[in-house]
Amino acid sequence: MLFTLQLLQTELMSKQKEVKPPVTSKVSVVMPARLNIDPAQYEKYAPKPVEETAAVQEKKEKVLVEDESVSILQQNGQLDMVFDPLVEIPTLSHQVRGHEAETESLNDRLKPGGKAELVEVLKETPIKDLRKAIGINDRFVFINELFRGDEAMYERSIKTINSFNIYAEAEYWISRELKIKLGWDNDLPVVAQFDQLVKRRFS
Repeated sequence: MLFTLQLLQTELMSKQKEVKPPVTSKVSVVMPARLNIDPAQYEKYAPKPVEETAAVQEKKEKVLVEDESVSILQQNGQLDMVFDPLVEIPTLSHQVRGHEAETESLNDRLKPGGKAELVEVLKETPIKDLRKAIGINDRFVFINELFRGDEAMYERSIKTINSFNIYAEAEYWISRELKIKLGWDNDLPVVAQFDQLVKRRFS
């Protein structure tokens, strides 16, 4: 193996000693021989010169506008619309709405007559514990809007309302301790929702 390595080294040393050809900055360029082309052969493809007598003249077309037309010819030659097409032309959505108003919808035809919706039925079902019946979103709304953000007051009030035996006691306590002292407005939907839950507790 050592012998092979020495042979390779000797070979490489001899290659380095060889003379390199000189590098010049001159480049020779060989031009192609000139082609003999007959220009008459390609004359038919050349653009033709424009004669002054045959110059294209600009034509103005006059637009005739009738008296009861949808457009008016202005002094500058432009046509303007007499009406607003966005307002006065009925679109497909306008036509569909008018058609729906005339016919009864599929939902109205399949709706059972006289039967109450499931939501309405569930609103009247009695509940055993007021704390469990109030969802987390309603609880958050009640604390912020009815109890001025006081969570401890909310918890005490719910516990007190749950401890009553009849609705009349709960209603009297709510009106005296909550509605008057906290200034609840009976017209607010939140107050009506709270009253509905209390009624369900004692139904």
